[in-house]
Formats: sequence, C-alpha cells, structure tokens
Amino acid sequence: MLRYIMAVATLAATVLPSASYAEREATDADKKELVTRSELPGQSFRDYLKLFQPRKVVEPIKVSYSKDWLDQQPKASGDEGWKCLSEALYFEARGESVRGQFAVAEVILNRVKSSRFPDSLCGVIRQGTGKKYQCQFTYTCDGRKEVIHEKKAFERVSKVARAAMDGVSKELTEGATHYHTTAVRPSWARVYKQTAKIGVHIFYRHNYRTASN
Repeated sequence: MLRYIMAVATLAATVLPSASYAEREATDADKKELVTRSELPGQSFRDYLKLFQPRKVVEPIKVSYSKDWLDQQPKASGDEGWKCLSEALYFEARGESVRGQFAVAEVILNRVKSSRFPDSLCGVIRQGTGKKYQCQFTYTCDGRKEVIHEKKAFERVSKVARAAMDGVSKELTEGATHYHTTAVRPSWARVYKQTAKIGVHIFYRHNYRTASN
C-alpha cells in the first residue's frame, strides 16, 4: 500500500508542473491575444476619426504680373504640351510684359478649347508648320532654327506657361483666339472683335462666342 501511495505521489509531482507550465503558456497566449485585439480596434478607430478632421484649405495662388513674382515661383516643369507652350511664349512674347505673356498663353489655351483649332497645345502651336510663312505662329515656319539664347527669359516664360495651364490667372482677353502686334494690320482684324490691347499685342475673338469657340 505504501509503495502504491509513493508511486501516485511521484506521478503527481511529475505531471503537475507540466500542467502548470501549459496553463501559464495558455494564459500568456490569451493575454497576447487580448492585447492584440484591444490594439486593432483602437488603431482603426483613430484612422476612422481622421476622416472627420478638418482638411487644410489650399490657398489659391495669387498672381502678380511681375518678374519679381515669377522669380519667386518654383522651377516649372510639365509634359510635352507645357514644353510647346513655353517655347511659343519665348519666341512670341518674351519681350512682352508678364501680363502680356499671360495674355498670349491665354489665346493659345483658348484655341485648344475651340472646335476651330487642334485640341492640343502642340497641335495649336504647330498648325500650318511646314509651309513657309503660312503657319499660325511665325517662328515655327520662318525657316530659322529655334534656339533659346536667353535662359533667364525662358525660365520665366516657362513659369507663365505652367501657371496659365494650371488656371491660376484671371481672364485677360475675353476669350480671344487671335492676336497681332501693333506693327501689323492683318485683314482678319477687320472682321473679328477686338477684346484687349496689352503691350504691343492686340487681341481678338470671333464676333460671337459659344461653348466651343
């Protein structure tokens, strides 16, 4: 009988510590799971609350038609259309005032919107190129190579192009799609409506306006 009792006691001493260790393992696992479960809802809730936080209001860019204002703007960049518009402003209006450069950019953008002209900036600017002096923008068909010598001037007009494309400038020409310098008087100027005169450029549009012109 004594031997039986001793055997049972020995077996209990062997099994009980293992059971206790297993219980501790299970308890620790439960605690970890509880911690994990308590963290996830809190994290999701914080993310949820962010949806209701007031968003920062982006202040519209205030355009000042001056070289000082342009010089304060970040370096401009863009796609092929931006490159075409920058070059057009350089060769067509780099000697104009900043306001005049914006006005020329506006005419080109107005043409893109019009059904009477190609629907891209490069298409509008290069329209008619290939036939000498029969293109829309003389510098593209005058037979001379377009070389940018004035780097600072190009940097500025590229910023004008970027700002005009981004729509940060107010309308200056009342929907004009044509312009010429004060040194010439083309025949079409007699039948189009003059809308503005800025610097050495006079701006015109068709006598009627629709959503596509």
